[in-house]
Amino acid sequence: MAIVFGIDVSKANSSVAVINDDTTVWQSVIKNDWFGFQELFKHLQDYRNPQIVFEATGVYSQRLKRFLDEKHYRYTQLNPLAAKKQLDGLRTRKTDKNDALHLAQTQLIFKRRLTYCQDPIYRDLLNLSRFYTEINSDLVRMKNRLHRSLQLSFPEVETVLGKPTGKFYWDIVQAYPHPDCLLELTPEIVSGQLLEFNDHISKPKVKATAIKLLKLGQGSYPGDAGNSPVVVQTQYNASQVAKLSALKDQIIKQMIQLAKPLPEFKILLSIPGFAEKTVVRLIGELGDIRRFGSSNKLNAFIGIDLRHYESGNFIAADHISKRGNHIARAVLYRAISNIASAARWHPNHVNDFYQRRKKQLPVVNGKPVGTKKVAVAAMGRLLRTIYHLVTTSQLYQYGVKRQPI
Repeated sequence: MAIVFGIDVSKANSSVAVINDDTTVWQSVIKNDWFGFQELFKHLQDYRNPQIVFEATGVYSQRLKRFLDEKHYRYTQLNPLAAKKQLDGLRTRKTDKNDALHLAQTQLIFKRRLTYCQDPIYRDLLNLSRFYTEINSDLVRMKNRLHRSLQLSFPEVETVLGKPTGKFYWDIVQAYPHPDCLLELTPEIVSGQLLEFNDHISKPKVKATAIKLLKLGQGSYPGDAGNSPVVVQTQYNASQVAKLSALKDQIIKQMIQLAKPLPEFKILLSIPGFAEKTVVRLIGELGDIRRFGSSNKLNAFIGIDLRHYESGNFIAADHISKRGNHIARAVLYRAISNIASAARWHPNHVNDFYQRRKKQLPVVNGKPVGTKKVAVAAMGRLLRTIYHLVTTSQLYQYGVKRQPI
């Protein structure tokens, strides 16, 4: 006798269908709140080891998932694409009620595997990684706004330091958003103010910066007067950039603190070119790598698995599917550049593969064509390495197949 709970989750409600072999025992709609989950719990307690299956619906299914985890019920959480393919033949009339029933009925046919239960720390790392991505997107947008407003208030200030970035630079912009703010000031006064922003810089360097800033102010002719609203806008933009940048650093520190006890933190950190920031972002996006049955499944998870198409005599060029975690894909793509840079002092087999494939590329106008494809291929090689190291608990060592921790 197989008892199956099929649950179709939506924003506020969930449709539940309970079947006993081929017989429908109970069907209802519950709210996705404490009262609704208590009603579900009451029915779950009526059976021993019930099978539970539901479709992952983004943030909406997280409440149900948390409830089942806290009540220590194992379940099968279906990928939406897999669920669609499995239910397409049954959806002659699609409703939430029918979807819940069909999820339960097909569970008896497909015998789906239970979802791997990850430690809650991986969920926290994922949330922090997504928060970091959002803050980084806001930071890029705010930097563009700051650049635009500076072109109207004090464009020359962008050259006062080596690069127009960093807390020291943003403090300078907030203090002197317009050349009129420097009128009647002496190098000594400006130096004193700059030392308040950063007391780790030597006094001669601070004085040189103050003199340069005053010269830039004397030669500047901005697009707006000193009493223009754009001056306040520039100060606001600079303050927001500074806050967002500090928040990014704070998130990474929090992720490092959470991830350090995990065994894969030390393993991934042993890969040449991997710094703590890259490691925690990857752990956050990939989760517990041990839940994947093979490295090919890990490739599919981030969307670099190849799509092949051929018909008759026509064979299309292979392309990656791009169905998966695009954030992890971006982190890995940047990691290949870091690995290549670090290979000068720390050789590794991923860079060997990357450089060997680059030499085989056709050259047009003195430049190789197809470097991105080679980088994606190197990402696949890197993922296989990561999967092997984590699942076998080994540190990376160039030229050595096994290195136990």
